[in-house]
Amino acid sequence: MNTRENGSAEEPVIRDNRKIDPETGEVREAVKEQAGQPAPAADLASVELATQLAERTADLQRLQAEYSNYRKRVERDRSAVKEQAVAGVLAELLPVLDDIGRARDHGELTGGFAKVSESLEAATGKLGLSAFGTKGEPFDPTVHEALLHSYSPDVTEPTCVEILQSGYRIGERVLRPARVAVAEPEESTSNDN
Repeated sequence: MNTRENGSAEEPVIRDNRKIDPETGEVREAVKEQAGQPAPAADLASVELATQLAERTADLQRLQAEYSNYRKRVERDRSAVKEQAVAGVLAELLPVLDDIGRARDHGELTGGFAKVSESLEAATGKLGLSAFGTKGEPFDPTVHEALLHSYSPDVTEPTCVEILQSGYRIGERVLRPARVAVAEPEESTSNDN
């Protein structure tokens, strides 16, 4: 153990090299004085390392954003493929559903076949298939296909007066338009002299 001339033990020397005073929170005078002096080689190396770190961080953030966008695009594509596959299968089942509807209209849907048809209609409903087209609704060329046309004094606008074949849709997507007979208001004959 080292002792001083007066016989007491030598205490360790502590140098506080912090650039900011922890008590006041201000920059210390020694740091202010060094700010005006040229930077030593060690400081230049640390600046270069900081620049490289910033570049690598920016590259990493860009890659993370690209990956996130890729994941979203793949998920969106999966959803679209699933929708198309379901729509394709349901489109193939539409003639079967038409046959079931005609059998029901003629009273031929009885017994076990009635249960099978109910199960099939329930399954297609769970997949999002819904029928549309009702007698008396206004004609809409985006969802109706006019097969017959006539004039009638009973209507005030082009109206579906008969549903020849139901239309089907999944959500907002029309799989098949409703095939209808359309009646328009009669033309007035007031132009006669």
